[in-house]
Amino acid sequence: MQYIFSIISGIIVGFSLGLIGGGGSILAIPLLIYFVGIKNPHLVIGTTALAVGINALINVYSHLRKKNVSLRTGAIFTVFGILGVLLGTTLGLITPGGKLLFLFSFLMIVIGAYMFITKCKTCKNYDAIPKKNNNDDPPDPPKKGLWQKIKLEVFGVLAGFASGYFGIGGGFLIVPALLYSADITMNLAVGTSLMSVGTFGLVTALRYGIAGKVLVTIALLYVLGGIFGGYAGAKLSSSMKRSTLRRFFSLIIIVVGIYMAIESFSAVF
Repeated sequence: MQYIFSIISGIIVGFSLGLIGGGGSILAIPLLIYFVGIKNPHLVIGTTALAVGINALINVYSHLRKKNVSLRTGAIFTVFGILGVLLGTTLGLITPGGKLLFLFSFLMIVIGAYMFITKCKTCKNYDAIPKKNNNDDPPDPPKKGLWQKIKLEVFGVLAGFASGYFGIGGGFLIVPALLYSADITMNLAVGTSLMSVGTFGLVTALRYGIAGKVLVTIALLYVLGGIFGGYAGAKLSSSMKRSTLRRFFSLIIIVVGIYMAIESFSAVF
């Protein structure tokens, strides 16, 4: 039954990603805990990281074909981000599971609120992606000053730390970070972010796997369900207003975050 529920959970996450364009992977952890029934938080984080990492790397290929990936920017951001991932996973493994879930619940609430507040600007940019000529985007950001490189490296470390500590893809953090630090268009930020999401996920999974905290079969079934869910979500999103979908989804994230906070409260206090 856990295998079946894992596929269903993957479909749900993939569907939400295809529907709104980002942020859906944050539901992976609560789904594995409360729906699939894996009660060990560290085991859930390691498994989720593997599934998210594989899924992101699969999607990189399509963005490369559309020239929506800045390899130089992505490489710099990812290399420094790995340092943050290693630090984040080290702290995550020694943090008690209940406390980790409690902190994660607040992250969900903050992300949900951010998605709700910034919905108009973000959705406008996402909706513009298919309509924009990809050839208008330069393969690399036009500015290459020292300060910009420092910003790119610092934000890479911070995003990597969050991804490693909580075992999430972090695309909702990486895309804004790339927009701010690399001075690239939304098209490139979305495609380039998948390089980091995939790498961060695999490094996190490797670190947790060494500690025996990864369920490979569950992760692969999750990815399988995500492929079908993503296709269905992308199909449906073309006929619906993405800003409305994003607002609705942000409320779901907030509600789930509040539920997780209540459920894990006793483990902290």
